[in-house]
Amino acid sequence: MHDSGPTTSELMTENESLRARMAYLMEQAERNHEIMRRHQAFDLEIVGCDNFPKLVTAIFRSLPVISELDIVTLSLVDEEADIQTVMNVLGVDFGEFPQLHFVATEAALGFVPSRSAALTGPPKPLLGPYSPVLHQAMFPNPPAGLQSIALVPLLRNRRLIGSLNLGSLDPTRFTPALGTDFVEHMASIIAICLENVISNEMLKYIGLTDSLTGVYNRRYIDRRLIEEIARARRQAYRISCMYIDIDHFKQVNDTVGHQGGDEVLREVATRIKNELRMSDALGRFGGEEFVVLLIDADLESAIAVAQRIRNSVASHPFHLSTGGQLELSVSIGVATLEDFERDHAIEGVAHQLVAHADTALYQAKAEGRNRVVSFD
Repeated sequence: MHDSGPTTSELMTENESLRARMAYLMEQAERNHEIMRRHQAFDLEIVGCDNFPKLVTAIFRSLPVISELDIVTLSLVDEEADIQTVMNVLGVDFGEFPQLHFVATEAALGFVPSRSAALTGPPKPLLGPYSPVLHQAMFPNPPAGLQSIALVPLLRNRRLIGSLNLGSLDPTRFTPALGTDFVEHMASIIAICLENVISNEMLKYIGLTDSLTGVYNRRYIDRRLIEEIARARRQAYRISCMYIDIDHFKQVNDTVGHQGGDEVLREVATRIKNELRMSDALGRFGGEEFVVLLIDADLESAIAVAQRIRNSVASHPFHLSTGGQLELSVSIGVATLEDFERDHAIEGVAHQLVAHADTALYQAKAEGRNRVVSFD
């Protein structure tokens, strides 16, 4: 029999099918192009972030939108809490970033290490269904109905610095069969940006701290005092300042040498810090002088703290690594900010407060040392 081929109707149906297929592919291509464009804009945005708060804000604000995710969190390895310490010094409020959390070890991130020394490749992303038991640490505040998640390692020079955690209410969004090149690329850029801003913040921190004692330096105290006076004027609370000097410190260096003197300075700084609150600030002003800012503390409260510090130094000998020990004392001058007149420049008020505490310290020295004197 003679085969007449497909009918016109069949050709038209096939043609419509091809048109529909082409339209779908074009739509997908345009969608993929738009996704790529959004992600390129995101890359440029985070590369341009010059500090830690800006970077994590950009990640948490922009990434869920451009990637159509229901939650994005970050887990960062911070073994000695160095990152948190530095960011606290620089005034970062972690309460503003509930999707950010820190872990003490790489193992806490949950990535499976290589099975043998021969397979030392970096950890790969983990994709699959969300399990509250397994993933609660990565998603401390998950949205209701969270279904699928991707845990993407943040790697720098083969070192695991954290995890980028993505979540969706769609159970098919992240499955073990899904390719991971795209999310790995995104995570690599985020890791580079995180490492850069953390390094920059560390440099800022070094510039604001005393390398010998680990407490703040004069630059930080000067800056912090101006900020606190502005805040105290708005909220009407008292700020007190203590100027502390180690008595006869030259004799310490002459007796036990500069290494012993350095040990004494570190121990004095530690004993002062032990009497302070988290909100207070301790700085070394050079040599054997320290300055303390007591936030929301009137003169009476400041004198009480100063007496505790004086007693802490005087009542316990200083044991040196060489085996010797020293008896020491400190003299302390205390002053409280009373000037809340807004027409007085804050810088001048700050300078005057420290000068008043210094004047009281001079009086304590003149009266025999190992005492607390308040500015009258």
